[in-house]
Amino acid sequence: MTNTSVQTGYAPVNGLELYYEIHGAGEPLVLLHGGFGLTSMFDDELLPRLAEKRQVIAVDLQGHGRTADIDRPLRLESMGDDVAGLINHLGLAKADVIGYSMGGGTAMRTAIQHPEIVRKLVIISIPFKRNGWYPGVLAGMEQINSSSAAFLQQTPMYQTYASVAPKPENFPMLCDKMGDMMRRDYDWTDEVAAMKMPVLILFGDADGVPPAHAAEFFGLLGGGQRDGSWDESGMSNSRLAILPGTTHYNIIDSPALAPAVISFLDAPMPESRKA
Repeated sequence: MTNTSVQTGYAPVNGLELYYEIHGAGEPLVLLHGGFGLTSMFDDELLPRLAEKRQVIAVDLQGHGRTADIDRPLRLESMGDDVAGLINHLGLAKADVIGYSMGGGTAMRTAIQHPEIVRKLVIISIPFKRNGWYPGVLAGMEQINSSSAAFLQQTPMYQTYASVAPKPENFPMLCDKMGDMMRRDYDWTDEVAAMKMPVLILFGDADGVPPAHAAEFFGLLGGGQRDGSWDESGMSNSRLAILPGTTHYNIIDSPALAPAVISFLDAPMPESRKA
């Protein structure tokens, strides 16, 4: 059942007034939406399940939802700093961080740039390097700019955005900024391999990223290197889940997603045994 008592606010971080909602109570968990999305994209399945036992802090990232844009490019790195700023603003020593797609990249950067405040990390449907995406996905990213706005304005995604955005007329600018970010190359191989906190990587079996990339991602975190053994001594601190019958676009509504995430978050913090 969804908790009807929701606290909302705006955190002044890095020149932004970052909108957030707090659902439920318990261990703090920051939840980050995908590109062109906002907090409500999790309302049907994941957020209500998480809020049953946790304090879920759902965030509208720069230029999305209720968070007004500022004169700054969209970058996963700067949004990672924004999330860290929010965690500090709320007076939290540590929080679990979950992100989907663009939010997954933001969550990853939060953990890389501010590892001291991330307890556990959940990354949904985002590769650790840009060429991890299928070529067709990359080709689509190349086409995103202000001219995409007319098409996107016919979608329910835009209608949700326009219903809450401080300046809906800035949507073409958001499309330009999103396209610019999507076209930037990145490869975080070394930084991912250096992460120490437990990480859960989730992809669909029909995602925008091939399962082979998911396995490579897991390998960077010490996973899949050997037999786990009867006493689990061969396991890393991190986990990999490939959800069946799931695409990049419907993974957040998959009934398999919340149980996988909750099982990972509920597990005791492991002793370091990363390969």
